[in-house]
Amino acid sequence: MTGARRRGPGARNLRTKVKSARGRKLSSTLWLERQLNDPYVQRAKEEGYASRAAYKLKEIDERYRLLKPGDRVIDLGAAPGGWCQIAAAAVGSHHDDIRVVGIDPIEMGSLAGVTVLQKDFLDDDAPEALIAALGGHAPDVVLSDMATSTTGHRRTDHLRTMHLVEVAADFAVQVLKPGGHFLAKTFRGGTEADLLASLKRSFAAVHHVKPPASRDRSVELYILAKGFRGDRT
Repeated sequence: MTGARRRGPGARNLRTKVKSARGRKLSSTLWLERQLNDPYVQRAKEEGYASRAAYKLKEIDERYRLLKPGDRVIDLGAAPGGWCQIAAAAVGSHHDDIRVVGIDPIEMGSLAGVTVLQKDFLDDDAPEALIAALGGHAPDVVLSDMATSTTGHRRTDHLRTMHLVEVAADFAVQVLKPGGHFLAKTFRGGTEADLLASLKRSFAAVHHVKPPASRDRSVELYILAKGFRGDRT
């Protein structure tokens, strides 16, 4: 591994290059190189966030004001926990008054002000478990950063991703407080017309959002539905 640091405001910003290694795939080498040169990755380490994804929610919240002090939040696909950390700080969740619940089948470490369920959201009893973890209260915000592992087959990946978005949206409509908000990850060109139409009937405003922390080359996109109307049909 080779590299150089910036030496003052006027110096060139030299990238760290990762040498290929025996047994390592080119895709893995390129991923490692992106991580080492990603300012959000470095910032997350310095500021104590579980991942660079924390800044995606932070930037969206700064623009659209999703998270308010006292809100209750459910985070679907929460690992490794960056979104939970942002939400807990924004709503004032703490040990004596937990207002953020995250769920993911991947094991997560403990997070201040967050209840974590190590469980697949697609399990039949997951919705009930999430509401129970919130003390029986309805959430003000439902977040979903869920994603499936990609197969490389574009149509298959599209269908699998849209299934997660649709399940998350259905859950949000069933549990949100009136006036609540829903934010979910999708992919560019991947939000079906039927889903958008359904969200527009259930929410006052629907937006497509790509925060600055989302890499330029990524097809990742977020769908934001604000102002739940309270109609659960």
